[in-house]
Amino acid sequence: MSLLTDDSGRATPQPDVRNAPLAHSATQRMSDSYQGMKAQICQQVIEQLEALGSTVESLGARALRDEIEQAIAVRSRRGQLALNSAERLLLIEDVEDEVTGLGPLAPLLRDSAIDDVIVNGPHNVYVERSGLLEKVETRFRDDAHLMNIIQRIVGPIGRRVDEAVPYVDARLPDGSRINIVIPPIALDGPLLSIRKFHLQAFSIDTFVDRKVMSAEMAAYLGEAVRARLNILICGGTGAGKSTLLNMLSSFIGENERLITIEDAAELQLRQHHVVRLETRPPNADGEREVGPRELLRNALRMRPDRIILGEVRGVEAVEMLQAMSTGHDGSMATMHGNSPRDAFARLEMLLGFGGLQHDIRAIRRFIANSVHVVVHIQRLADGSRRVVSVTEVTGVEGESYSLNDLFAFDEQPPMSGLGEFRTLSPRPYFARRMRNYAGAGAGTVEERLC
Repeated sequence: MSLLTDDSGRATPQPDVRNAPLAHSATQRMSDSYQGMKAQICQQVIEQLEALGSTVESLGARALRDEIEQAIAVRSRRGQLALNSAERLLLIEDVEDEVTGLGPLAPLLRDSAIDDVIVNGPHNVYVERSGLLEKVETRFRDDAHLMNIIQRIVGPIGRRVDEAVPYVDARLPDGSRINIVIPPIALDGPLLSIRKFHLQAFSIDTFVDRKVMSAEMAAYLGEAVRARLNILICGGTGAGKSTLLNMLSSFIGENERLITIEDAAELQLRQHHVVRLETRPPNADGEREVGPRELLRNALRMRPDRIILGEVRGVEAVEMLQAMSTGHDGSMATMHGNSPRDAFARLEMLLGFGGLQHDIRAIRRFIANSVHVVVHIQRLADGSRRVVSVTEVTGVEGESYSLNDLFAFDEQPPMSGLGEFRTLSPRPYFARRMRNYAGAGAGTVEERLC
């Protein structure tokens, strides 16, 4: 058994992990005694730096690590720690994360297999791997420890979260999106939801290899982007809308001026001429907010070739559709919707909120003239993502949208994640436009779909 002792010298037995690999028992690592010892070492390191007139920020990584190793060595000599080399390395890493990083969150953010991190109070932490949630052993000491990490997140970016402003959206330095909710509106302790930012954008080949879409879907969507069709991506929360949007942007030419508008900048456009705009929430007095509608209005004065809107969720739908229908072909956006027709219904509602009051037929003609293709992506019951439909908008017949369903994913049996991609129509409505943009020798849209 390994022993951790507190300052009074009382020993707390710990599981024997001396024969374990680098990662010792998660139970021990997250035990109260381990957490307490880590907090004491952090405090000792900070006090040592203050005594030397230094700060964590002024030290280099090597110097800080030396200070941590010295603090651990002192406690080991006093008999307060009995650690093997693997345990010592992990403790050093954890203390470094606690002093300079995001504490218990840091190992989760470094794990490339994790897509989302969800914190429900100090003792309940979940992660999403491969589309499925699972609880992990990671924990915080208490609410105060968790709140300290929260303040470390929002402080550097000029945001605040307190009883007066108990929720906030923010972005980590690596681009990950984070939502924070704290008491009194969070009844069981502070809440964090982190959508991790992936440094490397997925290619279309990756989408096909992982069976997110079929090769025929990929061929069509690539040509649709090149032909400057306006594309709307719909799906539920966490379905992969932004990831798909990011991938489709790779087909845009280098000689175009692109303007992106997002709540939290996460798109990784590879073109050279990209202007990124980000919304700004209101300050503590509820003023100085800059929303996507204002950014869209301003973007139209910036000579964009295409506008890419991270998510349509409010009255900015009016400006987005106007941009799509007035010379900014090839624009793209995402929005929540469980089907193409559901997405259209939401657009109609948002246009009404935005002050566009016309009869329903005029509204639907406006939408049909603006949006050319709707791509529906969905996260299935087994956690996998699939592009479940690709649909062209060909106009309005009577009071209904005229749609050309090109592709679909047929899930069989239901809720299994299994199934096959099917080509529903081998003749795209926009095939001639695609051939015109592709040039001579590239008129094979129908051939690829047959």
